[in-house]
Amino acid sequence: MIKHDDGLYEAFKARDARFDGRFFVGISSTGIYCRPVCRSKQPKAENCTFYPTAAEAEQAGYRPCLICRPELAPGASQTDATASLVYRATRMLEKDCGCGQSLDELAGRLGCSGRHLRRVFTAEYNVTPVHYLQTCRLLLAKNMLTDTNLSVLDVAMAAGFGSLRRFNDAFKKHYSLAPTALRKRMPAKKKASGEITLALGYRPPYTWAEVLRFLESRAIPGIETVINDEYMRTAHFEDAAGNRICGVVRVGHDAKKNVLSVTVSDALLPAIPQVLARVKHLFDLYCDPAAVYETLKTMNDISPGLCVLGTRVPGCFDAFEMAVRAVLGQQVTVKAARTLAARIVKGFGIPVQTGIAGLTHVFPTPDSILAMGEGIANNFGTLGVTSARSNTIRELAQAFVRSEIDFDLCAEPEEEIKKLMMIKGIGSWTAKYIAMRTMEWPDAFLETDAGVKKALHPCTSDELLEMAEAWRPYRSYATVSLWNAL
Repeated sequence: MIKHDDGLYEAFKARDARFDGRFFVGISSTGIYCRPVCRSKQPKAENCTFYPTAAEAEQAGYRPCLICRPELAPGASQTDATASLVYRATRMLEKDCGCGQSLDELAGRLGCSGRHLRRVFTAEYNVTPVHYLQTCRLLLAKNMLTDTNLSVLDVAMAAGFGSLRRFNDAFKKHYSLAPTALRKRMPAKKKASGEITLALGYRPPYTWAEVLRFLESRAIPGIETVINDEYMRTAHFEDAAGNRICGVVRVGHDAKKNVLSVTVSDALLPAIPQVLARVKHLFDLYCDPAAVYETLKTMNDISPGLCVLGTRVPGCFDAFEMAVRAVLGQQVTVKAARTLAARIVKGFGIPVQTGIAGLTHVFPTPDSILAMGEGIANNFGTLGVTSARSNTIRELAQAFVRSEIDFDLCAEPEEEIKKLMMIKGIGSWTAKYIAMRTMEWPDAFLETDAGVKKALHPCTSDELLEMAEAWRPYRSYATVSLWNAL
């Protein structure tokens, strides 16, 4: 519980979207908890209690509001977290809530003991990791019950409960409502054959057109496409039994509701938490645009409109795919890199049937790249990829397979950048670009990038670095702002 109001009730009263996801409001008169942007009747201040997470509000006995739907609230950005370890733990819990991993397994991935993780997590959020995980599963299930026609059993399994009985018991205990009773309260959903659609919230404003333009210009034919103001791509995962599952992910924008609509193939249902986590990463939904703009607004002194409120840093859906794409983009145009990537996909990707024009393959896996051995230079050489870059891609694949570099919410991106630069053929620009887009590093600045230099001509690289010091810790957003300005 947040013991001091510190203006939170005023933010709640004003329905200030800047605070969405940063706290939740427990209302004693109704027994529910809300997002700061809730449109229901305003409660009295004396009936409100403020919590930093939905998990803590539920631990205090409150049920989620059916109007504002706390499951749609955006998560905290990386710079919001006072403890990097706790931040990374919450993100992993959200992403892997359907995998059934133990707390000790999670702690091992974070490089600490389960006991230490439990201690620091409880000190930060006033709930244990287990309670936080339970809330993640319940809110994901509530989202699917509300927005899809999936069976209650499918919802239970996709959210990681393991059995229908366990799901029913948890839902009734926390929400005083059976899953089927919640669904009866919701309007019937029309379901397109073979797919489900869920919503993901963000803090407005959101520069959707710029993000979509960025992704479209770099989309790999066969893997990604942009049609009718929507981003579409193929996706592949492994289920609990190790079987490959493939499908299509489609992302659209609903500006009125401040959400992205995420439509996925039914085949991807076992991996729905991972799909949603990757979409959040790709579209930078954890961003706090007000905090970014407050730091970067001095860029507009250089040129009016250089920094735009709501700018996002496009992340990635698949870290290996992005890393390979970055290597192919060295010292060539965006169009040329896209052409090379398309040839690799056509020649060595995994064919899939999607029914959508332009989506025909999933990207080669690190294992399939390594299986080429020394012959990769010959295989890729016929496609126009130099032998040096082919070997760099092979070393990258090896780093992925051996987990030598942490591309997943790493604690110290600068250290991972040093490891990347130890791979022959990867220099400072490539390493920083990979870190910016795969590791969610908000403070990458590409002072040698041709676009950055063009936007701030005639400054030298050293002058650009000195100028960018004022833009910490959001230099990645400064970089994207400079690209958008061209």
